Amino acid sequence: MDKIPNQNARILVVDDEPANLKLLDKMLRGQGYTQVVLIQSPLQVLEKYREVPPDLILLDINMPEMDGFAVMQQLHALQDPLAPPIVILTAQHGQAYLLRALAEGARDFITKPFDRVELLMRVRNLLEAQQGKRLLHQQNVVLEEMVRVRTEALNSTRLQVIRRLGQAAEYRDNETGYHILRMSQISALIARALGWDEAACDLMLNASPMHDIGKIGIPDAVLLKPGKLDPHEWAVMQTHATIGGRLLDGDDSELLRTAREIALSHHEKWDGSGYPEGLAGEAIPLSGRIVAVADVFDALTSARPYKQAWPVAEAVAHIEHQSGKHFDPAVVSAFLQVLPEIIEIRDRYVEQVEHFL
Repeated sequence: MDKIPNQNARILVVDDEPANLKLLDKMLRGQGYTQVVLIQSPLQVLEKYREVPPDLILLDINMPEMDGFAVMQQLHALQDPLAPPIVILTAQHGQAYLLRALAEGARDFITKPFDRVELLMRVRNLLEAQQGKRLLHQQNVVLEEMVRVRTEALNSTRLQVIRRLGQAAEYRDNETGYHILRMSQISALIARALGWDEAACDLMLNASPMHDIGKIGIPDAVLLKPGKLDPHEWAVMQTHATIGGRLLDGDDSELLRTAREIALSHHEKWDGSGYPEGLAGEAIPLSGRIVAVADVFDALTSARPYKQAWPVAEAVAHIEHQSGKHFDPAVVSAFLQVLPEIIEIRDRYVEQVEHFL
């Protein structure tokens, strides 16, 4: 036979008979294969496999210590996505015996005594198939990485848009825009204290900045009025929750669905006296109940052009007093649990708003 490709392929030959190993080694090396590993004890197969994964295994069945079926079971347990084809070497001709070998994971079988031409053709064909499998696997890895990078880029862009839109809404009545940084981090802390996993907390961190996006639709005469709003103006102001819900509607991503849920529900109150729908208790989405506490606490402890910042102790007392009225008691409890970390967040950004004092 002519020389063929894949001659650097690693081939494991497992047989307890030294004469068979010598014969197979001679056949394969005579064809030009240079990476032939001879294994007389089946107990060494896993060790050799782990050193350098092979491209093909020629495996005897009837061996002492461990038969070929047990060896195949060990290899199958590795769950190698690039598991090499296994060719059974056997003197048995019974159909049940051969079917069991194929069921255990063998790709082919060669009967003893070996026919040189038949053996080399089967080796060549299986090595070519394994090479194709490796190339396809590598291509899939590359494609998966490209998809991952692209998905990360899209998610990053989406997050930037959300954060900037949230800041745009805040800039209309908060000159710094740092409110959303603080309240979103506070919201994530409370969510974690309530037992949310990291993915859900991250979702809260990135969705909550859109809580007041509906303010974009409120007239300046109402939004920027320095004094108390009259009943009509207050009714107009309340519409920012439904405006925000409409702005965020129609997207099926979990991020924007959560942002919409928060925009619509963070002004609802535990006792049912909130807006826009007058929801009460657990009918209010938990995300909205969390943001309600974070938003009010940060608003109270932040300076505005029309008010001084409340001392932290007074703001905390107000939150506690409103437990069971404005706020979900369980959320208030979680808020108090992480209060030291919340104060750290507030202090980290307090210098950004000192000019209001």
